[in-house]
Amino acid sequence: MSLSQTILCIKWGTVFTAREVNTLYRACIAHTDGPLRFICLTDDRSGLDASIEIRDIPDIGLSEADIRRTGVWRKLALYHSDLHDLGRCLFIDLDMAVVGDLSPFFSVTQDVTFLNTGQDWRPVPKGNRKEAGTGVFSFDPKEQAHILAAFLDDPHVAMEEFANEQDFASAHASGVAYWPEGRVLSFKRHLCFRYSVGLLRKPIAPASSAAIVAFHGHPRPSETRDRLIWGVPPHWHLGTVPWLEDYYVRYYE
Repeated sequence: MSLSQTILCIKWGTVFTAREVNTLYRACIAHTDGPLRFICLTDDRSGLDASIEIRDIPDIGLSEADIRRTGVWRKLALYHSDLHDLGRCLFIDLDMAVVGDLSPFFSVTQDVTFLNTGQDWRPVPKGNRKEAGTGVFSFDPKEQAHILAAFLDDPHVAMEEFANEQDFASAHASGVAYWPEGRVLSFKRHLCFRYSVGLLRKPIAPASSAAIVAFHGHPRPSETRDRLIWGVPPHWHLGTVPWLEDYYVRYYE
């Protein structure tokens, strides 16, 4: 076990509920050896498990319009001085399902280790070019404080020049690394079938070597339960997902 095991997540607005934070928390506890500090940054503390450490989302001066703007710019609050006491953290988005051992994620001690969302994470692969994703990443808020400082120099120029916060963060991070391939899987790219095959076959269960499954974009995990036919072209599927139903039984309220 590493000396520090801290997980951060962030929730604002109504896209995700307290139940989804609690589900992530329980799954993380189940897949972590030893003490775990789990922190949720949020604008609504209601309904969160009593064992979760709750903090306000640091204010980085964004207007309501900027918060709603495409690019998830509010996530740059992760580098705010209010969080500099935390040391190295593992950030996990709320659209992730933790299915395996998290210990390797806590062994990182330097740089910012991002999720590689290039290559086969895209509808049309773009060769071997790596693209940094912040759905699951390891960082020290204090060591990377310059990321937020660079953004605050001229936020609107930054939001025009970069597509989203993760592109901005990776461009300004002091040291960039990536998780090994296969440790985090894309649900729709790696486990779902394409075209009409998905209407006949259930998505594949993640390999035992995988620790996290990312439900980036659509479908979200809840959509596989709430809709008879779910997904986005070409990944249409029919009915519930057996391994994900087991996940809900174990960790959902």
